[in-house]
Parts: sequence; structure tokens; C-alpha cells
Amino acid sequence: MNLAQPTGGSTPVIETRDLRMRYGSTEVLRGVDLRVHRGEVVALLGPNGAGKTTTIEILEGFRRRSAGEVRVLGTDPDHGNEAWRARLGVVLQSWRDHGRWRVRELLDHLGRFYAPYRTAERPRPYPVDELVDLVGLRDRADAVVARLSGGQRRRLDVAVGLVGRPDLLFLDEPTVGFDPQARHEFHDVVHRLSELEDTAILLTTHDLDEAEKLSDRILILAGGTIAAEGTPAELATRVAGTAEVRYRRGGEQRTHAVTDATAYVRELFARHGDAITDLEVRRARLEDVYLALVREFESGQRTEAFHELKELAV
Repeated sequence: MNLAQPTGGSTPVIETRDLRMRYGSTEVLRGVDLRVHRGEVVALLGPNGAGKTTTIEILEGFRRRSAGEVRVLGTDPDHGNEAWRARLGVVLQSWRDHGRWRVRELLDHLGRFYAPYRTAERPRPYPVDELVDLVGLRDRADAVVARLSGGQRRRLDVAVGLVGRPDLLFLDEPTVGFDPQARHEFHDVVHRLSELEDTAILLTTHDLDEAEKLSDRILILAGGTIAAEGTPAELATRVAGTAEVRYRRGGEQRTHAVTDATAYVRELFARHGDAITDLEVRRARLEDVYLALVREFESGQRTEAFHELKELAV
């Protein structure tokens, strides 16, 4: 199917089919299929070296793919023009330019570049005062950028990504350096953008708790392909046992992974009654699911590699 011809429903903001990337003899992406829709927050997770950064850079138009089809805001990123780029917001993992500017001056200056690309849906960039409030920098709006703390600088990075009021926002480890209060406030910003501004957000993070709180959907990239996708609850069904039951019986600590914790505990007390102490039921967290899926995928890769070596040895 041609990506330029959607099959119904809203046209995806991001869509890839069989996306591939090769560096020399190494194939980093081996057929990535993904979709992100307007107003959706999607987390792209994966171990180091899985290809997350390469995927994001291709979508942003900073890197040319080796093969496959890609559409971002209806355009092939390889051919995106300035008007197309003005509809994107990018928050890099680290960014250290413009240290001599003051916060308000920098955001006002950057906002002026978006003026020629205003649309009916995005008629204007964010007003600077509204933007500094949004990212929690009101008290530092007149401060020199070089004098901001690490967490304050990260908030400014987010503001720079938002200044053009983007249709699509890429967030790469956005809350690195945030204290718990700042992290909570930033989560509110993300929800506001997706729900009120209808902004699509693609997020990469190593903070699995953050991914679970923010995301409508999670994609797990492993071995250059999407190993699994869905909500945290949907991903949990991929793992044997969606809850962990811990208890003591006869002084012995026991742990069991079960699919129906209520039924298991009911049966446990029916059989052993007062002999059960220190009962604890813990639902599978995204971290448990993520680690299990990555181990499952990597184990499959090792098995495949073993068979390939065995065939070569024959």
C-alpha cells in the first residue's frame, strides 16, 4: 500500500513502512513499521543501540534512510521544505547554544522565524510570556541563559521546541535534570499539548515510569524492528503472568507470577488459611514487561544466530 493513500480514518502524522537503515555492513533498522496520529503521545523505547536515535533522525529529516517508505505530516522527510520544518518541534537530548541571550529575548527571536509559516490551524507562535509560564520559567525570563541551572536549561530546551506551536513534537529524554516537582509540571505540559493543542508527540526516554504516565501507546524497538507495541496493559498480556503474588507459608517466602491474582489469592486462602502471612500482590509494571520482552527478543536473536552459525559449520 502506498503511504500517500490512507485507508480510512485520520491520516497519520507519522507513518513508516519497512523502514531500513544500513551503516556499511551493519543493518541498524530492519523493517520498522509505525504510526502516530494527531493528539497522540507515543513513547519509543528500546535498549542502547536498538536504533531509536536513527529512527528519530530519519523522521526529523536529519538522516537519509537506506530503504522503506516514510511520511511525516504527509511529506517524505527527505524532501521536506522550510514550511514543513516549521511544523515540527524538536527537543534534543542536549543543546548548549546561545548562552549570552536572555530567556525571553531568545524565545522572542526564535518565534519570529515562524511568522512566514502561519496556518489556519497554527495561526501564531506561542506568545513568549505564555510559553515561559508553560515551562515554569517565569521567574527566570530575564536571566542570561548561561546562568540557568541544569533543570532550568532543560525547561528552556522544551520551550525552544514549542515556540513555533508545532503539529508534531519530538522529545528526546525531555526531563533529564528535572527535580520531581519539575517533572510533574512537565507531564502536565505534555498532556495539555496533546489534549488541548492536538499536538502529536513522539517521546524517547529511559524512564519507564515516565513513559507509562505520559503515553497513549508504547513502541518497543529491539534488534532494529518493533518488537511490541500497545498500551502498558496490552503489553502485559505478552508476558507470562500479569501479576506477582508474594507471601510466607510455614516461614518460607514464596513468589508466583499469575494471570488472575484475585482467583489465585482466593484459592490460596481456601487451601492454607491462617498459614498465609505477609501477602503482597504487585501488578506487572511497564519495567517488568519491557525487560521481559527485550530478553525474549534477544534470546530469539541468539537462537537464530546459533542456527546460522551451525549451518555455516556444516
